[in-house]
Amino acid sequence: MKILINCPFFFNLNYNNNNRLGGIESLNLSLAKEISKKKIHHVTIATHCTNITFKENIKNIPIDYLKLNHKKYQFDVVVSSNDASIFDFFKRSKNFLWLHNPLQIEKSIRKNQLFPILRNRPSCIFVSSYLQSITSKLFFFKKRIVIPNFLLPNFTKKIIKFKRKNIFVWSVQREKGLNDIIKIWIKTITPLNSKAELHIFGINKLPYGYKIKYLQSKLIFFKGRVGKSILKNTYQKSLAMICLGYDETFCLNALEANSCGLPVLTLGKTALKDYVKNNYNGFVAKNYNELSLILIKMININKVEHKNLIKNSILWSKKYHLRQLINNWFKIF
Repeated sequence: MKILINCPFFFNLNYNNNNRLGGIESLNLSLAKEISKKKIHHVTIATHCTNITFKENIKNIPIDYLKLNHKKYQFDVVVSSNDASIFDFFKRSKNFLWLHNPLQIEKSIRKNQLFPILRNRPSCIFVSSYLQSITSKLFFFKKRIVIPNFLLPNFTKKIIKFKRKNIFVWSVQREKGLNDIIKIWIKTITPLNSKAELHIFGINKLPYGYKIKYLQSKLIFFKGRVGKSILKNTYQKSLAMICLGYDETFCLNALEANSCGLPVLTLGKTALKDYVKNNYNGFVAKNYNELSLILIKMININKVEHKNLIKNSILWSKKYHLRQLINNWFKIF
């Protein structure tokens, strides 16, 4: 079977720092590698690159070159991340739109996606039931399929540590709700435990009205955007991740945290309402007041309960290993 994976981002197979690839790029690359392990399949990944290269039984081809020379290529299956335009060039293929982000009608028109969808009527693969539920049925996809995101290779192998420090992690690259968490930290957490730390990744901009030295005096540290290896090392020594759940279509960060034994503390919004099971792989709060109580509970948690949380989080993450989900992909192909 000849399979094209179309990922319209700027990277290539020889990119020497996969640790810093974005989530969508990493998912596409991992899927291509897993499919290529079965020698009966010929895998091509199209990206915004400059040259055609071969590596690990995968051909990497520039998207623009592929479109200009599409008559030279034939594929049985085309999987395209967030981009339906590629289907215009391969009308005889079995086409799948791999949807990672919300796609409203207005956005689809603005991004030139609506008419390729209507012309080709691909099947749509959603990364979560939540994303499927908020996607308009007016797109008239041939099929609507849910296949959840999977754990990336960076997080499949690790040493599990049961002894943790009083460190809480925020690694969502969006600021919504962060001010509320900082206020809870300053007013409630620091007076209760002067050694508890809040590590904020993915955001460089300080909240309005705060100075860096003041926040550091409260053990609130802005770490900026870092590689997966640094995140992984932090997760393995921390108590919990704070991920409120605003604007999450899946939340790969929560899955990665769980794989390191890190329970997820959330308001249970968007995709996290289905991902986090209360008192199993995390805690779901109804509001910020309840969330502050959960933070206090985690700081004072007993060893037995904490060990169970760590074990449950890891066990939950194993459901999302690619080796568990790859047959879902082969089935639809």
